Amino acid sequence: MLQTRFTKLVGVQHPIVQGGMQWVGRAELVAAVANAGALGFITALTQPTPEDLAKEIARCRDLTDKPFGVNLTILPAIKPPPYAEYRAAIIESGIKVVETAGNKPQEHVDEFKKHGVKVVHKCTSVRHALSAERMGVDAISIDGFECAGHPGEDDTPGLILIPAAANKVKIPMIASGGFADARGLVAALALGADGINMGTRFMATKESPIHQSIKEKIVANDERETELIFRTMRNTSRVAKNAVSTKVVAMEKEGAKFEDIRELVAGARGKLVYATGNSDEGIWSAGQVQGLIQDIPSCAELVSRIVREAEAIIRGRLEGMIAQPSAQAAE
Repeated sequence: MLQTRFTKLVGVQHPIVQGGMQWVGRAELVAAVANAGALGFITALTQPTPEDLAKEIARCRDLTDKPFGVNLTILPAIKPPPYAEYRAAIIESGIKVVETAGNKPQEHVDEFKKHGVKVVHKCTSVRHALSAERMGVDAISIDGFECAGHPGEDDTPGLILIPAAANKVKIPMIASGGFADARGLVAALALGADGINMGTRFMATKESPIHQSIKEKIVANDERETELIFRTMRNTSRVAKNAVSTKVVAMEKEGAKFEDIRELVAGARGKLVYATGNSDEGIWSAGQVQGLIQDIPSCAELVSRIVREAEAIIRGRLEGMIAQPSAQAAE
């Protein structure tokens, strides 16, 4: 068993996290991750109202007696969701760990901490990680450029970002973006992280609440099957490459503004992808890690395989590389 500062902080068995994913982070997936000994997060804003979120948390509790959390992403919006009400639903439901993401969550961090909730904040740069640490969060999730969703605007890949953050961040840190297997977990630990966060990999599991055709599409795709949209608007988002995302990128190159592409990128269309299995229905998130995903296991199979193989790499491959001094050299 791999014990780290992060597993001790949140009370889980394995240093593996299933972070918030819009339309995907539902009770059946989160409970399966929790039952596998890892940490899963329900995505708050997938639920249409704070009352629905409370019901989803209760549904997850019916499926597991292990710890799980809720993701609350704070993004600029013309008509922002009632964040304070979602926050209250999380606290009143007795959730003990929250993943925050997005703009300056100080108000939320303060309120969660007041109620004994541990806060893990997602960041895409060292400076944002240090800012979150100063805000009083308990752990950082550092997202490299490879990740699905929002990789920030610095384009720093995990191989640089993780150790750069580990050099400066004092609180526990999990690495995100490009992780799918034991090799990634061992690499993240070697780079100074205390665990890994996986999104796209958990989408392609038996319990993931998306259409089987999309799971199969993730397995079939290689590491080149993503697009970076909203680059020209400095709100970069990595999504699966399809007819819609390719069109959006082409329109941006021609100077399109957000209102010109609004209909193409609507969240309702992305939701349809997961419901219908038509991968060209709208925009949907997936990372470059698709190139490392070869099967659709259960969450239990996936987590146990990663941990078992990680221990084998550490004990076997890496330890075996340390040359023992010969008797002659010792004389």
